[in-house]
Amino acid sequence: MEPPRMEAGGPQFDFLLQEPLSRARGGDSLQKQLLHRIRAAVLDGRLPAGSRLPGSRALAESVGVSRNTVTLVYEVLSTEGYIEPSRQGTRVAALVRPEPADRTHPTPAVPARRTGRIRRSGPGGEASLAFAPGLPALAQFPLAAWRRSLDGVFRQGGTELLGYGPPQGEPALRTAVLRHLALARGMRCTPEQIVITEGAQEALALCVRLVTDPGDTAWVEDPGYRGAQTALACGDLTVVPVPVDQEGLRTSASDWADRPPRLVCTTPAHQYPTGAVLTASRRLDLIEKCRRHGAWIVEDDYDSEFRHSGEPLACMQGMTPGAPVFYVGTFSKTLFPSLRIGFLVLPEPLVDRAGPVVGELLRGGHRHEQLALAHFMESGQYSRHLARMRRLYRRRRDALRAALAEHFDVPHTVTGGDSGMHLTVRLPPNVPDQRLAAAARRHRIAPRSLSQHSLVPDSGHNGLVLGYGNTPESAFAPNLRRLADLVRELD
Repeated sequence: MEPPRMEAGGPQFDFLLQEPLSRARGGDSLQKQLLHRIRAAVLDGRLPAGSRLPGSRALAESVGVSRNTVTLVYEVLSTEGYIEPSRQGTRVAALVRPEPADRTHPTPAVPARRTGRIRRSGPGGEASLAFAPGLPALAQFPLAAWRRSLDGVFRQGGTELLGYGPPQGEPALRTAVLRHLALARGMRCTPEQIVITEGAQEALALCVRLVTDPGDTAWVEDPGYRGAQTALACGDLTVVPVPVDQEGLRTSASDWADRPPRLVCTTPAHQYPTGAVLTASRRLDLIEKCRRHGAWIVEDDYDSEFRHSGEPLACMQGMTPGAPVFYVGTFSKTLFPSLRIGFLVLPEPLVDRAGPVVGELLRGGHRHEQLALAHFMESGQYSRHLARMRRLYRRRRDALRAALAEHFDVPHTVTGGDSGMHLTVRLPPNVPDQRLAAAARRHRIAPRSLSQHSLVPDSGHNGLVLGYGNTPESAFAPNLRRLADLVRELD
């Protein structure tokens, strides 16, 4: 039996009766359905401003719900400002309705000055694909030891750790990081200089916020790390690519004279993606020039923990006292990416001024994970895991070099490999590396094209960045043969 037509309000309320409210189990409640119908009718103009709504009793009888349901719907609509109750009845409020977007009234544009300069690195979701750069050996992570660290934190911390933590990070983790940096990287710093961040990307963004203004000039390595380019673009900085050779970042007198930077981003211990090491003379020259010009250096340590011969290289931050160097590190490569914990070591001269700013910009979170990581490091699990991974990655690097020589029958040159988890394979100019990378992905192979790391068009950087961290040795030969076939298919 159909519900009776409404008397109060007139035919403009027919839309409420054209389709009965659904009473299906698991669906929206009658109250929510009625609320959505009336709200939509007000927004699209079917109920114009000033229209008088039926009384709660009449509407309840018409749509077959309780009067209490209608009363609650009217209360919500009144709170939201869609209707205005009074002694003379309830009427639709006067609303300003935006006109549909068209050529006369276009949709507001995304601010292109920042986001328009961001270049997408890749589709993501590469953990299961061969040769994806930047991924550690996830299957080798000691989950049982990590779980014990987490369980211990949950037992001891309780609900107290559910609130915000110190903005600069948990003191226990900052102390653990300090000890590790002093032993492994020759770092000179105090706990006050260390800031725990949500990965290296937040650390880079924080450097930009602390020492630059929109429009300032920033230098980046070319080819270089796309994350640094993105952080600088989001800071509305003028990004200047500086070339990299076999000795790392190569600056000239004209660079300093014509376009002096406010910020210089570099990966000195293991340049990404070429694998070059910034020599000591260039490091000291860069520090001295930055001091003279009032500039700051961002030293991204990337994957230097995995040096395959000799001791880990000392960092720039510790080369001279009071160096104008921000040191950025992350646990994404040494442990696992989804942990999202990195750290920033502030330059000593900046600590007093930056501390209050950091307290406003950051909110201490991930407290359980931070404390578990501190325990993981202090218990020796972290150093043991690093030692195991160094051996594994050294073996995989050697195996990949041998597999390239045997199975990749395309003219190429291999660079890098002294550290980290990737090799760079330079290809002839006639091989379109970006098209090759896209074709490879369709076969579940995910190298990065070398040219996409360059900001300079036709820079001559052409090739593939092959990650071997999360790819087993048994997968090298078949995937390299497939890559070689794809090169021939692109001819």
